[in-house]
Amino acid sequence: MGLLPGDALFSLAVAVVLFLLLVDLMHRRQCWAARYPPGPLPVPGLGNLLQVDFHNAAYSFYKLRSRFGDVFSLQLAWSPVVVVNGLEAVHEALVKHNEDTADRPPIPTYEHLGFRANSKGKACREKSGLVPQVLNAIPILLRIPGLAQKFLPLTKDLLHLLDNLLREHNMTWDPTQPPRDLTDAFLAEIEKAKGNPESSFNDANLRMVISDLFAAGMVTTATTLSWALLLMILHPDVQRRVQQEIDEVIGQGRRPEMADQARMPFTNAVVHEVQRFADIAPMTLPHMVSCDVELKGYLIPKGTMLITNLSSVLKDETVWEKPFHFHPGHFLDSEGHFVKHEGFMPFSAGPRMCLGEPLARMELFLFFTCLLQRFNFSVPQGQPRPSDCGMVSFLVAPAPYQLCAVPR
Repeated sequence: MGLLPGDALFSLAVAVVLFLLLVDLMHRRQCWAARYPPGPLPVPGLGNLLQVDFHNAAYSFYKLRSRFGDVFSLQLAWSPVVVVNGLEAVHEALVKHNEDTADRPPIPTYEHLGFRANSKGKACREKSGLVPQVLNAIPILLRIPGLAQKFLPLTKDLLHLLDNLLREHNMTWDPTQPPRDLTDAFLAEIEKAKGNPESSFNDANLRMVISDLFAAGMVTTATTLSWALLLMILHPDVQRRVQQEIDEVIGQGRRPEMADQARMPFTNAVVHEVQRFADIAPMTLPHMVSCDVELKGYLIPKGTMLITNLSSVLKDETVWEKPFHFHPGHFLDSEGHFVKHEGFMPFSAGPRMCLGEPLARMELFLFFTCLLQRFNFSVPQGQPRPSDCGMVSFLVAPAPYQLCAVPR
């Protein structure tokens, strides 16, 4: 068969381009709806994928917020996204409209790993970057052999470990005996719910719950404690006040207990301020609106992906006295009593709030208090003062630093 002449090739190319532009316009038609949030001009086919730094999305969103306001829109390839910023808007989206914004959109990379789109809880986060976003925006790329394993290795390995643990647990579970732990209790509910397709008690949700607790109980807690020790060596006056309170309430004769927390307002304030300042998980996993939702005067169409920028809440300049500085006074009233601030939501809010929050909160208080009860921490002699700027990766962790721990 002969090749097409030049004019025919040109006409075919023009027809293909026009067809692709038409498809692109069809996918972006909801952006023209009345009261749809403003946003940067998308590039045909790619949308705003190249205009957002996914290695540091919080900073990209900070710049876009200054241009378009607390609620703005993005187009990730052909997926419409609305980003919500600031305490007022995030609270309205996740709490006031909690039933309408609690759905999860299909996330191809997670579905490829075995998570259903609407499983309860939060999937483990993979390292951020452009490639995972492109894979989500153009999921057909996941069919390329080996591509997912190359760019999602941490999540793949972690879920494989959890699957093995759940399989072993299931083999030793005896339904006639009292539950040994949460997994046993969940397995019992799965048995009761068999035959009910609407039940949230199923293997997929058990997997999600366990991964949520694993992430909160180990990875998140370890990263936050690393921030806590860094901030103690950078603020020795705060460290001394915490240790003074520990000595007055607990002493050196026993280990800290959760019951001590109510009598230790300054230590409690420090733990909360570490979480606020460290801001280790700036973005929630995406939500999806299940019906048309009005938010801050804008109309968000049903099926739109919603991203809530938690970093914009934890560092909201209209809410916090010193949003970009470590300041335990954010959680203390004029009389030194602990005050839970409405802008404190490192674990998100609403029905999709992290399941591991109670576990993480307990671990942080006990580990932090026990460490400061036993040791004085300082910058090693001759070493430069470490930076309190975070490094964005799987979570926002402090840059590597050295410290000196001396028994008290």
